[in-house]
Amino acid sequence: MVHQRADSRLEWWKCCSIYQIYPRSFQDSDGDGVGDLNGLLSRVDYLAWLGVGAVWLSPVYRSPMRDFGYDISDYTDVDPLFGTLTDFDRLVAALHERDIKLILDVVPNHTSDQHPWFVESRSSRDDPKRNWYVWADPDADGGPPNNWLSRFGGSAWEWDARTEQYYYHAFLQEQPDLNWRNPAVRFAFADVLRFWLRRGVDGFRVDASAVLAEDPLLRDEPPNPDFDSKTPPPERFKRVFTDVRPETMSYIEEMRAMIEEFPDRALLGEVQGSIDRIGQFYDAERPRFHLPLNFLLLDTDWDATSLAAGIDQYINAIPDDAWPVWILGSHDKPRIATRIGIEQARIAAMLLFTLPGTPIFYAGDEIGMPNSVISSEEARDPFEALVPGYGLNRDPERAPMRWDGNEKAGFTSGEPWLPLGDHVKERNVAAQLSDDRSVLSLYRQLMALRQTEPTLHSGQFQPLRSQSQVLLFERCSDDRRLLIALNTTTGSHTVALHDRGMLRLSTHLDRLDEPVASQLHLRPNEGVVMEMLTSSLSVSLPGYCGSRVSKANGGISSRPSLQWVIETSD
Repeated sequence: MVHQRADSRLEWWKCCSIYQIYPRSFQDSDGDGVGDLNGLLSRVDYLAWLGVGAVWLSPVYRSPMRDFGYDISDYTDVDPLFGTLTDFDRLVAALHERDIKLILDVVPNHTSDQHPWFVESRSSRDDPKRNWYVWADPDADGGPPNNWLSRFGGSAWEWDARTEQYYYHAFLQEQPDLNWRNPAVRFAFADVLRFWLRRGVDGFRVDASAVLAEDPLLRDEPPNPDFDSKTPPPERFKRVFTDVRPETMSYIEEMRAMIEEFPDRALLGEVQGSIDRIGQFYDAERPRFHLPLNFLLLDTDWDATSLAAGIDQYINAIPDDAWPVWILGSHDKPRIATRIGIEQARIAAMLLFTLPGTPIFYAGDEIGMPNSVISSEEARDPFEALVPGYGLNRDPERAPMRWDGNEKAGFTSGEPWLPLGDHVKERNVAAQLSDDRSVLSLYRQLMALRQTEPTLHSGQFQPLRSQSQVLLFERCSDDRRLLIALNTTTGSHTVALHDRGMLRLSTHLDRLDEPVASQLHLRPNEGVVMEMLTSSLSVSLPGYCGSRVSKANGGISSRPSLQWVIETSD
């Protein structure tokens, strides 16, 4: 199946749904228990069937795997664990044949300590690549230059006895930070990006993009006033001098300018932090990221009031001409089905694909995969080893994909690199393919609806007042209004409507083209998409959906709030 682009006037990264694949955990082809490129290649027809428009692929570069690929020893080769460059080229071709784009994870902040650049840099203070990394003399007492802490715990400075200086590492000590103030580093990294773009890669997701620059004065971080016994030790200080430095924006602008040497490419950025800072990662005087990644749906309390407030805060935080983006799953965040339960995970899916902007989800979300339970003995994540006891282990969401209900879940013929977890029999692709009301069927229908319904991918967004924990909003275009109603509770609710409508999709997948006159009945954990039939009320009043007040052709309108009446029933 080759899916059609929803609107040829929009860039592909606005139209498509993006599917993140953690390659270690997607499909193993050689029985070693670790996913690889040939395994992924064997599943591209599934991706096309599902309706995925782009794949975001986590790192497959050569790596010692101290941080499972985010510690890179060669930016321009594939690690043998995953395959070869030839395998990579075959994957790109297979995806493109099915009109699926490939977004490759790239890690500019640091390399592996085994990367040739760092081997040369630490060989001598006089080496030409010495200034490619961040080196500093000891403090007066002979200790680290300042109080900066690694995200993985302990000092962010590692002593090098041979050259008698410290090098800086924001993450593991085996991940030394590149010195982005050095133009030679930026030129070399631009060549890395060009290498992959010439191989057909359609874009990049930039890892840890907010921490590319550090304070050149190496000033101490101030204490974190919110730090207490429940706070992970690496957060003891506020990251004022090591996070979102002004220089970082110019480096991102340079990356964007380089990307635009190639037509129809996209740049995504990991910009973890408070929502109110995300807007600066779009455009200023020069373009920055096309899509600064937004994790609000994974970090917000799951109730209609909190969701409405978070969505409003985000939309108001990004520039007027910015394109929103929403993420429902990630290799670094607990899975949505575990966080809010499998019933509400359906609600989350409908929310993801009906909000304005680009939806991103994580392999396994489409079958309601839960976190795997990982014992301390089975843990592989360095976060858990170095900062134990604070719930930072990322292994549970990285458990292998379940393709069937067999012992190894169709993932491997060997021993999976992480335990598969619970609910394998019912939460696997094969079981849900034969169930037309499964979570998998819901995801497929939602993506198809977004692809074929221009109002969902480019119409305006109008929030409505939520009551009784029913989240309400509309998506509107010149001749069309869609009402989205999401019951975030386990009780039944009734929404009184001002206009007649036609129910187009329910998260329960048992109501289709059902006329609704004056009352919309929502069952527990049910969300619906309704087409509201044309009425004079919907188009004649100033500020309503037809007014064209918008943000990026899909943002917030100035429509005044309607008085939706919601009744609670047993």
